[in-house]
Amino acid sequence: MAEDPLSPIFKKPFDEVIHRLDELLSQSGRAFLLGAGCSKCASLPLTAELTEKVLADGELDGGASAILQAIKDEFEGAEPPAHIEDYLSELVDLTAIASRRQSRNAASQTVSIGGNDYTEPELLSAIEHIKKAVADIIGASVNIHTHKRFVSAVNQHSARPGKYSQAQSVDYLILNYDTLVEDSLALAQIPFSDGMEGGVCAWWNPDTFERSDLGARVYKLHGSIDWYEIAGSTLPQRVPMRIEPSDIGQQRILIWPASTKYRETQLDPYAQLADRARRVLNPQRGTQRVLVICGYSFGDSHINIEIERGLKASSGDLTVIAFTNEDEPAGKLKEWHEDESITEQVLIFANKGFFHGRDVRRSDDPLLWWQFEHITSILEGKK
Repeated sequence: MAEDPLSPIFKKPFDEVIHRLDELLSQSGRAFLLGAGCSKCASLPLTAELTEKVLADGELDGGASAILQAIKDEFEGAEPPAHIEDYLSELVDLTAIASRRQSRNAASQTVSIGGNDYTEPELLSAIEHIKKAVADIIGASVNIHTHKRFVSAVNQHSARPGKYSQAQSVDYLILNYDTLVEDSLALAQIPFSDGMEGGVCAWWNPDTFERSDLGARVYKLHGSIDWYEIAGSTLPQRVPMRIEPSDIGQQRILIWPASTKYRETQLDPYAQLADRARRVLNPQRGTQRVLVICGYSFGDSHINIEIERGLKASSGDLTVIAFTNEDEPAGKLKEWHEDESITEQVLIFANKGFFHGRDVRRSDDPLLWWQFEHITSILEGKK
């Protein structure tokens, strides 16, 4: 019989670490930051895979396909490799340049990409086609069994279904565009708010976050594949993809590029979501908050800044538990681990060890506790 891939983490010296994790997660004030890696077990692509799928999408019209390929070529040699969010950010920036030239009646109102000149409307059309391609790929049929187990396990210490309190509510900071967490919460009968009022079709109403009976709050910091911007409003509405665009007029899917524009951060819903996420990361004095980070590669600088700010401003009230597939802390996690002012607040579950302040436990064998399905098993109490 094949050995359980999780068996190394339940043996010394890591069994004590799992016990410490259980104790932290049994506290109130829990928050989870979920990146694209958490959706892999539902057969959704990682960012690099999504990029390849969009580039190969035969449904992209000729203009969008040519523009996307030309921008990709401009990133040749980038390290770390660029991906679809980088390409969309670049395209948004170029569109802003064309828009500014047009608004000032400049003699030249186009921008050059790959040796061809494009107007603002052509660039906006390309953005919408690319976002549609992303939404079609992510919106494919998926199995959310693991995600339903995950949210059920997270809320297992709460009151019986339908009876939650502010202290028991869990905050989910979502960087993905998919709807796996929201769908799973609903199927698990956990009352939650994602800022929308209504049902399958809904409209933006952040007051729903204030309901006192919520088991969870879901903050979609980068938007969602089922969010649309209706003509005449900058606020999103949730519209299922089965409804034809002709039924709801002009709209665009809200997907926030990784290094997006300053202007967008100042407008709702993103300003509202960013403010609420900041409050999650800055617990009130005298209260404790545990932030669990899963499936995130720490590639979004604005997210990293907010977490680091919370760590340093909380005077020890914020604890970060980070799961990573790196063998040991790298990049931002390495910085935090080596920062004496916050290292005791950061617990790192890496592929080849556990790192918490001066408590460093290394392993020759992979420790697969960073995989979302295994995190779920641990939360369920697997020993």
